[in-house]
Amino acid sequence: MTTIHTLDGVPPSAVAGRGMPPDFAECYTASFAPIAGQLAVYLGSAEEAQEVTQEAFVRAWVRWGRIARYEDPAAWVRRVAWNLATSRIRRARVALRHWRGQRAEPVVAGPGPERVALERALATLPPDQRRAVVLFYLAGLPVAEIAELCRVREGAVRTWLYRARLALAKHLTDDEGDDHA
Repeated sequence: MTTIHTLDGVPPSAVAGRGMPPDFAECYTASFAPIAGQLAVYLGSAEEAQEVTQEAFVRAWVRWGRIARYEDPAAWVRRVAWNLATSRIRRARVALRHWRGQRAEPVVAGPGPERVALERALATLPPDQRRAVVLFYLAGLPVAEIAELCRVREGAVRTWLYRARLALAKHLTDDEGDDHA
C-alpha cells in the first residue's frame, strides 16, 4: 500500500496541529487522498499525483484567505491539481517529441584517398597559388574576379594557376599507371 506523502511529510490527519487554520486542515484532510487518487489514475504514477496535489495545496495555502470564502475550496484545489497534472503531461509529450526528433548524427566516412591526396598536394602550394586554385576550380570564380579579390592583375592569377597545375601534377600523378610489366 502506498503511503501518502503530504505537506512537509505530515499526513493529512496531523495537519491541523501544525498551526494551520482549521478550515484549511479540514479541506486538506478530506480532499488530499481523493484528489491524489484521481490524479494517480490520470498520470499513471501515485508519486507524481501526490506531488501535483501537494503543489496545488501549497498554492491554496498562499491564497487561503480568498479561497476559504469559496463555496467549495476543495474544488479550487482539485482544478489547480488537474491543471498542473495536464501541464506535466504536455511537457512530457513535448519532451518526448523533441527527444524522438533528435537523431544521432549520421556517421560519415572519412575523406577518401583522393581527397587526402588533394589536400596534401594543395598544402604544398604557396598561399597565392593555393588560393587561386581553390577560387578557380572549387568556387568556380572567373580569373577576373579572383584578380579583383586578390588585388592583382589577371596575368598574375593565370601565372599562379599555371604554376599550381604543374606542382599539383607532380603530386597527383598516378604512379601505378606507369608500371607496365
